[in-house]
Amino acid sequence: VPKPVIGIIRLDDAIHSHSAKNMIAQMQYALERPEVRAVVLVFNSPGGTVVDTEAVYMELTRLRAKKPVVTAVNQMAASGAYYLSVNTDHIYTMPTSMVGNIGVIGYLPPAPFVIEDIITTGPYKLFGSPRDSDMRQIEMVKQGVFEAVRIGREGKLQAGPEVIFSGQIWVGTDAVRLGIADEIGGETDAIRKAASLANIANYQTADLIELAGLA
Repeated sequence: VPKPVIGIIRLDDAIHSHSAKNMIAQMQYALERPEVRAVVLVFNSPGGTVVDTEAVYMELTRLRAKKPVVTAVNQMAASGAYYLSVNTDHIYTMPTSMVGNIGVIGYLPPAPFVIEDIITTGPYKLFGSPRDSDMRQIEMVKQGVFEAVRIGREGKLQAGPEVIFSGQIWVGTDAVRLGIADEIGGETDAIRKAASLANIANYQTADLIELAGLA
């Protein structure tokens, strides 16, 4: 019988197509291998693109439905990285880690204008959509992020939405005080918590990027 494994997934980058693809592959590996009994996400990330973050979030939801997942914030879990963190069972942070920055950033296209040397088949061909449509889309994404945080931290938040959703980034001690994170601790604490949630005592740890052949 294989020795139980606590799998480690590290993100030391922004969330973009390549890093998201690697995280998803590691999560799929963990989901498919019975010896991987729980997973620890170790974050040092400022967040990233909405579409790539959503792809990882969806795979993380599938993984968490089967196995415990715990977050360890190393230096930073901001924006999209924090969004992923609230979809785990417990969040540890170092005292001076940077946590939060909840929300989204979007850029409005310019108002339609005529360029003499360019012919288009419609007023929004150059930019894809009118400004008010982009504003509605940003608002929709924002509300989705806020709802994920509300659900993920239900009963734990110690401040109102005007604070939590202000876009501020907090040091770890303040994040715990506000209920943005659960406890002060590091990767070792997160591993022990994951083992406890998985009800295993005799286990080994392994970086899933190596086990999945992605290193």
